[in-house]
Amino acid sequence: KGKKNQPDEHTLYAIASNTKAFTSAIIAQLVEEGKLGWDDPVQRYLPYFEIYDTQISSLVTVRDLLSHRTGLGTFHGDVTWYRSDFKGEEIIRNIKHIKQSYPFRSGYGYSNLMFITAGELIEKVSGKSWEVNVQSRLLDPVGMSRTITTVQDLDKKGNYATPHIYRDEKHTPTQWVGWDNVKSTGGLISSVHDIGNWLIANMNDGIIEGDTLFSIESRNQMWKPHANITRDHVKLNSTKSHFSAYGLGWFLGDYDGNFHVRHGGGYDGMISAVHMLPDHNLGVVVLTNGVKVPTNAISYYIFDRYLNKPIHDWSSEMLENADNFYKRDADQIQKLRDSKVKNAPATFNKSDILGKYHTDTYGDIEV
Repeated sequence: KGKKNQPDEHTLYAIASNTKAFTSAIIAQLVEEGKLGWDDPVQRYLPYFEIYDTQISSLVTVRDLLSHRTGLGTFHGDVTWYRSDFKGEEIIRNIKHIKQSYPFRSGYGYSNLMFITAGELIEKVSGKSWEVNVQSRLLDPVGMSRTITTVQDLDKKGNYATPHIYRDEKHTPTQWVGWDNVKSTGGLISSVHDIGNWLIANMNDGIIEGDTLFSIESRNQMWKPHANITRDHVKLNSTKSHFSAYGLGWFLGDYDGNFHVRHGGGYDGMISAVHMLPDHNLGVVVLTNGVKVPTNAISYYIFDRYLNKPIHDWSSEMLENADNFYKRDADQIQKLRDSKVKNAPATFNKSDILGKYHTDTYGDIEV
């Protein structure tokens, strides 16, 4: 903790949203077993599931859950689960209070809430918890022997990194945070070695060491664009990407003309990135215990070397983008501070607002 010890390929890090591909793969297996269908309505299995509109709620399918196209905005409603003690069903029952951001199936909004719902769906259909399913169906067959589903098992496994937050232009150690109530959207803790095995299985169309995890048909479903993400086709970005989309648990696009499958993960004090160029059987895993980190820069440097491309200064470009991001945040905070009227008389007594409040979305709030 706070020391510069050397990690290795077995050092554990939270992979956060890189967990989503595992949840989609479990759903694919259940589809192959005939226990549900991609286009089955979610309410067939979870009658209490509702979003912002009663009629639209009845139309949401399993496929919709995994592709971020239900009409909720990116990260909307995350405060209903982040560091809360709500259970999965409680979180899902609160979704209906979150406002719609775009027409159903007509846009893209990254939604952790839908993958939490997918986890509850898995439990309902299989009769077993998400943890039991991911362990028996994926982690064990793939050889991910050090991967765990809870921070409670960190000391049991050993050799794990300490998360670091970024404050005052430096990384500072912080505590591990339990995501046990939302494991299906971001609960896995893994290593470069274990995720490397996972990428091998994915690039081999669901087969690892002769064991078929999921079919080619399922692979095509998960790697098929379901929700398009806006791209500038007039001025290409540095990766020369022509399209961007979300499949089922994976981001899809192209890297200098090569099919590109990827995902990222953000946790309290840890960032992870997984990138694949399947046509080249090339996969890159970057796990870090900081938040201002060159995860994608490292991945793209490796891509360029492998593809014999001229080396692009990804680190400088992405550092500038990160600095601008943090500066915008700092400027917004300072603007709020500057707008405050100093030494103004209070319009109420503190005692006037003390008490317990209730909202349908967030539950009880105590001041």
